[in-house]
Amino acid sequence: MERASDQTIAALGELDTPTGFNALVEKNGLPNEQYTDQSIRCLLPELGTYVGYAMTAEITTNDPDSPAIPWHEYYEYIEAASGPLVAVMRDVDSRPGRGASFGDGMAALHQRLGVVGAVIDGTIRDLDGIRRVGLPIHAWGRVPGHGVFNLTRFNEPVTVGQLRIQPGDLVLADGDGCVRIEVEEAEDIVKVAHEIRDKEAKIHASYADPNYTTAQVRR
Repeated sequence: MERASDQTIAALGELDTPTGFNALVEKNGLPNEQYTDQSIRCLLPELGTYVGYAMTAEITTNDPDSPAIPWHEYYEYIEAASGPLVAVMRDVDSRPGRGASFGDGMAALHQRLGVVGAVIDGTIRDLDGIRRVGLPIHAWGRVPGHGVFNLTRFNEPVTVGQLRIQPGDLVLADGDGCVRIEVEEAEDIVKVAHEIRDKEAKIHASYADPNYTTAQVRR
């Protein structure tokens, strides 16, 4: 798995997702939809921003006849990777979201294996327990239960909130949602994001100037 420098990862973690996305647009142009839609909600905003390499999986939460891969294979896949990691899961059940895809026990184990956050295209449960674990999480919302819980695929591309994520992609996540950043462009994105921040700071300062008029928009 291709990796960015620790310095670049740390710098990405200081960005908010709108600035990260704006940097992607500045670098790559429009159209650009490298972000999750409104279905992927930040459920523990108090835990802040996280960034890491995507570890992908698809699961079912009720279908008893879905293909079942032993869960230990998935956890060994995570254990073998170098962090920081972000678990990215999609519920592919016939009734996605009817059963929870993630809970406090999974949160504790994922965190133990180097996962710093989770993005779930589905529902979760045990939110208070996940909060105690201290693992930030994005998902549709909460339900209290699940049925037969099968791992059907992992280490393959998955789509969460209309965003296609490849294993090893960088995921930046905060209260606004999640942004996908390719590892090879991460350093450039950090540089462009800092330029955008400087430009926006000047714009906001001009708005605060008591002598500001809309004529300045033409400049």
